[in-house]
Amino acid sequence: MVAAVEIGQNGEAAFASLREPAWHNLGTVFNDEVSTREMLDLAYLSNWNVRLENVTLPGRSHREYFAVTRSNPFDGHADVLGMVGERYKVVQNEQLFNFADNILDGARWETAGSIKNGTVVFGSLALERESVIDPNGVSDKVNSYLLVHTSHDGSLAVQASVTPVRVVCQNTLNMALRGVKQSYKIRHTQTVDGRVAVAREALGLAHKFMDEFDKQAAELYAREIDAAKFFDIVSAVYPKPEKDAKGSMTKWENKIDMINSIYMGPTNNMIAGTAWGALNAMTERLDWYRTARKGSTESMSAAASGFDVATNSEKARILSAVRELTAA
Repeated sequence: MVAAVEIGQNGEAAFASLREPAWHNLGTVFNDEVSTREMLDLAYLSNWNVRLENVTLPGRSHREYFAVTRSNPFDGHADVLGMVGERYKVVQNEQLFNFADNILDGARWETAGSIKNGTVVFGSLALERESVIDPNGVSDKVNSYLLVHTSHDGSLAVQASVTPVRVVCQNTLNMALRGVKQSYKIRHTQTVDGRVAVAREALGLAHKFMDEFDKQAAELYAREIDAAKFFDIVSAVYPKPEKDAKGSMTKWENKIDMINSIYMGPTNNMIAGTAWGALNAMTERLDWYRTARKGSTESMSAAASGFDVATNSEKARILSAVRELTAA
């Protein structure tokens, strides 16, 4: 069995109980309440002066192209963040976070920063709402956050997403639920100003999503499973390879061992024997127990924070399988 440890930002082993939300490794953390203006200054997100500069490309073209440029917050030099077309509209960091301010009144900025050399900026708002699964028993707590982010290279829309985080292991449960929206997007070909009312309605102040989350989490916790059923679920999500090509059998066995270790380990043993435990064992592995590509801790933290579409899709696939295979 694989030991249940995580690899911290500097490569050191750390116990799961010491984890914090993954986005803490990506930006500035605010322990006290700060205004949006203070947050922007403390996170070095103020006065980037994101702008478009015309680019002349070789050959004949009927379209205009622009370089998205910012003023570096540390040395003032101009950084080119990406190339975009003529329909692209610049969104300043101040606009992005004022957009979030207007969505939720009374929330608290917890973290903000930039990743990928300034091309992506984000902020997390801690919501007051706390979900408790089986409050009179295991009392498994889930906190909720609003993550707001966009890119300055044309790769991402302005997006606000509700992200539940299980407290004991800090894995994000940002996955699509039945019948409710988890996120709201505005493309850079639209304007952020004037869309606040629509964003409020689409997000439903996060309550609709969390209401449905509470319901589905309680349903999964109520579904009891034994060891054989757990193995069937994991094997359905990650099928055993038919041939041992390039060590695929060893990789599969290591993955299964890892998931079993998490399932029976300190962060999940209180919910083992339930579909809720099966879901969290597999999503926790995705967030905390994978090898970083090319040693990039930033990419791992970004994926665990909910910024990676592929990771979110994988979690949705896991949820779908757990629901289907444990249905009465």
